[in-house]
Amino acid sequence: MPAHNWIDLSQDADTGIETLRAHFEGHAYDPHWHDSYLVGVTEQGVQQFNCRRMRHDSVPGQVFLLEPGELHDGNAPTVDGFTYRMLYLDPQWLEREIASVFEEAPAHHQLSFARTLASDPRLALATSQAFESLHHGELRIVRQSALDQLLERLTGQLYWRMRYRDDPRLPQVAHKAREYLHAHLHQDVGMDELALTCGVDRFRLSRAFKSAFGLPPHAYLVQLRLARARYLLAKGDQPADVAMALGFADQSHLGRWFMRAYGLTPAAYRKRCTNLPDR
Repeated sequence: MPAHNWIDLSQDADTGIETLRAHFEGHAYDPHWHDSYLVGVTEQGVQQFNCRRMRHDSVPGQVFLLEPGELHDGNAPTVDGFTYRMLYLDPQWLEREIASVFEEAPAHHQLSFARTLASDPRLALATSQAFESLHHGELRIVRQSALDQLLERLTGQLYWRMRYRDDPRLPQVAHKAREYLHAHLHQDVGMDELALTCGVDRFRLSRAFKSAFGLPPHAYLVQLRLARARYLLAKGDQPADVAMALGFADQSHLGRWFMRAYGLTPAAYRKRCTNLPDR
């Protein structure tokens, strides 16, 4: 990582919520997604990213909101870079906690953010206070109270949308290819194999897949593996074991992709999430 970029990451033992504060100049990270809901606040500079097929410029005090699986990147368009703080909220935890706010959560629905950027000073304050209490390990009652305040403010940005197994707006061939990649993420899947499974040629498949999901199939498979790697590393698995289990050539191969997506090495991520020593 360049000397002018830095990341401070922690994880709350009770909720599993990760908290991150970081600063980047220039190119911050490649397109990737997370399995969590992301709620963050820009502290300094202009935080530029692409998400939902739009470019967003988050400035100090704005809150950015991303759902699990939403592809996004990061860039600093000004020389002074940008600084932000963020919480990674587990989907099951969020749905369980937010259900107590709504009288009845509708069946077959999932939580969705109405917008990607919000100019809401009270939400920004609640996000910052929740970050501070979790990141610095305040008393449990303080952390829980801060999270309750955050959830209360988040309800204004959330709505329930139908949970589709397949999005009817996207080509069926893209759905079939994605399902195959999810089912075989540990394997060395080739384009010929994927095209044969989907019943189309490689070129038509690549165009349909990228149009649907924003990435070609090979890049999507890498992101699947990276998301799984985060989970395994946070549990305490060794980077070399994770690389082998997920089909990366070796630990260095995993490390290069992990660094490009998240800005830190697999070993550093594991250490900050688990406080376990490297063997």
